[in-house]
Amino acid sequence: MEFESANPSVVRSIKQRVLLNAWLRSLHKPKLLPALADFNPEGIMDELADMMGFDVVGHGDSARFLITHEGTRLTATYGNDHVDPAKRTNRYLDDAIGPDRYARVVPSYRALLARKRPTYSVSTVLDADGKDVSYERLLLPFGSGNAVEKIVGSYKAISLEGGFKVDNLMGVRPKAVPVSVINAVIDLDLVPNAPSRRSSDDVIELS
Repeated sequence: MEFESANPSVVRSIKQRVLLNAWLRSLHKPKLLPALADFNPEGIMDELADMMGFDVVGHGDSARFLITHEGTRLTATYGNDHVDPAKRTNRYLDDAIGPDRYARVVPSYRALLARKRPTYSVSTVLDADGKDVSYERLLLPFGSGNAVEKIVGSYKAISLEGGFKVDNLMGVRPKAVPVSVINAVIDLDLVPNAPSRRSSDDVIELS
């Protein structure tokens, strides 16, 4: 799967743009990765249901992704409602979603590790009623120096046809296999703004 270089404007979702801008603000030195502690996006509490957090265990193609946070809406999207909430974290992504789905999504994570920059992908899929839905995935890397140690992901499902069924949208047996539309590494025109601090900043622990 090929990942093209892109600038931040490739991201469609306004909410994901907010997250990406917060990542850029935390990127103090262009060649280094930001620390998760410096990531303070506005409105984060409203977004946690559509987000995931991971610890990166291992390196390169042998790295695995340990889930530290799983948003409640994503549980329905991937058909994992049956999993005990207490058991949805501290498990590896490949174990959580199975080999078929993992094979579809892991290129985004591998590209992030290799390029040490955010990845953004869009797939189209049909919901249970046959409506076209766009599934947008934004992955943000964090770490010390040039080693990616943590990943924060935002996952958005949007349909121009109005309301749609999210249950099992990206599950083991969705109505149709997702079709990849965009695969991008956001590594162009990255000009981090000077970090700003607000007295009302919320520090959110994703790990």
